[in-house]
Order: sequence, then structure tokens, then C-alpha cells
Amino acid sequence: MLLSLKILLFFAAGILLGHTGLLVFIPLGTDLGKYALYLLMFLVGISIGADSKSLLTIKKQGPRLFLLPLATVLGTFAGVLLITKLLPGISTREGLAVGAGFGYYSLSSIIISELHSETLGVTALLANIIREIITLLLAPLMVIVFSKLGPIAAAGATSMDTTLPIITAASGKEFAIIALAHGIILTILVPLLVTLILWM
Repeated sequence: MLLSLKILLFFAAGILLGHTGLLVFIPLGTDLGKYALYLLMFLVGISIGADSKSLLTIKKQGPRLFLLPLATVLGTFAGVLLITKLLPGISTREGLAVGAGFGYYSLSSIIISELHSETLGVTALLANIIREIITLLLAPLMVIVFSKLGPIAAAGATSMDTTLPIITAASGKEFAIIALAHGIILTILVPLLVTLILWM
């Protein structure tokens, strides 16, 4: 939980710095997050490459590696069906389309805005950002309450990039490749499932 609190503090500090305008030396439009993500991915890659247990984990999992993304899809949709019963303003189809973003807020919100409405697109953006933030903050707790696969499933498509460092820290370096494969599979599914649901 200490790691989650540190992440939250850095996030809050970033908001304050950005709001005060003290970072005037950074050109407008510069996406610092993108470069920070590249650096994190590079460092995680070094950790995986230096750890022989990582590849052994993949070999041990075999075809079972596809069960985790499947469980994530089914779990997300089950949760969405429950939530849509409590929110009368959103239909089941709309809820499933939002859920099918699996944390990939940038792509899913654009597809939903184009195929349905901007309102639902913004809903998808917020819902999937919240999914990512919950994973970043609660990953260590998820390991304790659920299992070392818990943060990976919660992260959805982001398990291959933005949440990968916290997953690696909480679950262990040997789960980094599983998280990466999980994220890649879900990232491929996002445009397919979102589009299919909205066309139904």
C-alpha cells in the first residue's frame, strides 16, 4: 500500500505543478507521459530480460495464458450487466460498449463517440481512466485479497503499458510477461468488441 500512496502523491504533485504553471520551460503540447512510459517500458524490459524466471513462467502457463484475458472479458461484462441494472440511464448495449474498452480509454472513447455519441464516449473515457487509477492505487491490496493475477485482470488492456510497472512491483517480475501478453490480447479485442457491440 505504501507504493500506491507514493504513486498517488506523485500524481497529486504533478497536478499541482501543472496547475500552477511553474513548468513553463516545457513546450506546450509536449506529451511527457508518453516519454515517461517509454522509459518505464525500457526499465521493465531490462528487468524481464535479466530474470530467467520470466520465460519459464510463460512456458509453464502454455495455452492457459489465454484464460486470463478470457476471464477479464467475462468478469468485466458480468460487472457491467450488474451496473446497468442500477443505472437506468444507460442501456445494456451502451454499458457493454463502455466496458469493452478494458481500460484502453483513448481508443474506446473515440470509437464510441463516432459510432454512438460524444456523451457515451466521455463516459467510456472516464470509466476506463478510473479502471486504470484503481489498479495503480490498489494493486498491492489486490494481490493480498485475490491473487497475483488480480492486478493484471483489473488493469485490462493497460497491463501491457501504464500499469505494468505497478503490476511487476506488486505481483513480481515473473508475472510481467503474463501481464504483457494479457494487455496485448485485450488491446487487439477492444476495437473489435466495441464496434461489434455498437453495431448489434
